[in-house]
Amino acid sequence: MSEMKATVSSGRKFSAIWILPLLTLVVGASIVAHSLMTQGPTITIDFATADSLEVGKTQVRLLSVDVGVVESVTIKEDLSGVRATIKLDQEARELLVEDTRFWVVRARIGAGGVSGLSTLLAGAYIEIAPGSSATPQQAFIGLEDPPLTAADAPGLRLSLYSDRAGSVSTGNAVLYRGYPVGRIEAMEFDAQRRQVRFDVFVDAPFHQLISSTTRFWDTSGIALKASAGGFEVDMGSMDTILLGGVAFGRVPGLPAGELVESGEEFKLYQSYDEILQQPYRHGMHYVVAFSQSLRGLVPGAPVEYRGIEIGRVERLLIKELASKGMVGTGKAIPVLIYLEPGRLEAGDSEQAVARLAKVIASGVNANGLRASLETGNLLTGKQLINLDYYPDEAPAELGTFEQYRVIPSIETGVARLEQQVGSFLDTLNGLPFEATMVGANQLIGRADETLNSLTAAIDSANSILASDNTQALPEELVATLNELRTVLKGLAPNSTMAQSLGSSVGTLNATLISLDALIRQLSIKPNAILFPVSPQPDLIPEASAQ
Repeated sequence: MSEMKATVSSGRKFSAIWILPLLTLVVGASIVAHSLMTQGPTITIDFATADSLEVGKTQVRLLSVDVGVVESVTIKEDLSGVRATIKLDQEARELLVEDTRFWVVRARIGAGGVSGLSTLLAGAYIEIAPGSSATPQQAFIGLEDPPLTAADAPGLRLSLYSDRAGSVSTGNAVLYRGYPVGRIEAMEFDAQRRQVRFDVFVDAPFHQLISSTTRFWDTSGIALKASAGGFEVDMGSMDTILLGGVAFGRVPGLPAGELVESGEEFKLYQSYDEILQQPYRHGMHYVVAFSQSLRGLVPGAPVEYRGIEIGRVERLLIKELASKGMVGTGKAIPVLIYLEPGRLEAGDSEQAVARLAKVIASGVNANGLRASLETGNLLTGKQLINLDYYPDEAPAELGTFEQYRVIPSIETGVARLEQQVGSFLDTLNGLPFEATMVGANQLIGRADETLNSLTAAIDSANSILASDNTQALPEELVATLNELRTVLKGLAPNSTMAQSLGSSVGTLNATLISLDALIRQLSIKPNAILFPVSPQPDLIPEASAQ
């Protein structure tokens, strides 16, 4: 009888039945992984309305190629619009950057022409305009109107600001000497600046025509001007007449400026004539206050420096003065002025404005710079504001009113003369007229006494001159002169008296010579007057011979 041995197994054997499920699991996982790796991104785009957007039908296209589809459309929580969720293809992932733009392409008729007619049959779609930024983004705000210029188009993007919209709108042409070189891309109202902003694009290479001295003006419609020479009609192209447009150029007389970069801001003038009146872009506001009458000072009046116009009067700040409760206090009335450094050949730039501000500050502080109100026209009574230096004025500082700096003012001209006359009259009224009049009366009384004494002296002189003795004086004087003349004739050189006098003078000379010899002899020998003296030999014979 043989023994049976048990066989012990270490584990279960793999069953072939599990091969198929495992294979299915691996294939499914690979399919899911491939799907996750190859599926495109999901983004959201906000639009004002859901017009023309259909879930699962509206396509997203790039260069007419479908790259995505609208998956859902929901209303935003604040009811400001709708939000479309879009599924894009994998190849569109690199397009999702910060400045990528989306808009709905539908049939449109506007200033730029007719577009999107193909959507009348095929339906609307969302167009993509790729951006150039490197910052990725998943949420976008869709454009209500298609962009007129590609984001990467070469050229220059500028902003124009105007006080009113006029007839300029999106899609209008930008002209240079009548030739279209760009377009108005967008238009909106800037609530902070309270101005209308136009986004402008100028195509290359025409953007090189724009510099810091370039001016833009509205060239829409027809301008009609009447003058002594007749009527002058100024009009642009037919497109600008019907649709509107903007032109740009340089102001005659202004030097060439520096080239500008994208994002620069310019003012949009209403006409070319307005540019000629206001040729400068950069300036600054100041306030000057006057306590005298402002009759004849109107907005637009010139502001001058020694006869050179450097700015203009903007307006009288009556409303601001009233808001501070100073209307009934007799405070000086503030006047807002606008100064332009370009008028002083200092340049038309922000740097020139800063330099002029420093000059004004130092002039007020140390050199007596003051503002005064002057009469510009005696016939019309129009006034202007003049800035000049008055070295005798005490140093001062720039004040402030609202957000403006205040230049100190001084009264000159007629106002200054009136002030001086008033001061003189006040001084005159303070003089002691009663005491002065008493002294004057006493002085006049003394003058009368002096005149009476002088009159009496003149009468006495007249009496003396009229007496007989005074009348006989001339005859006696003539007789005395005749006798004097006779005496003088007797003393003439040829007269007997003169000859006798000459002989006497000769005898006297001889006597004096003899007396001189005697005195000399006595001085040598005093006894010579008593004893005879032998003659002395002559030491100089020649003298004896003579």
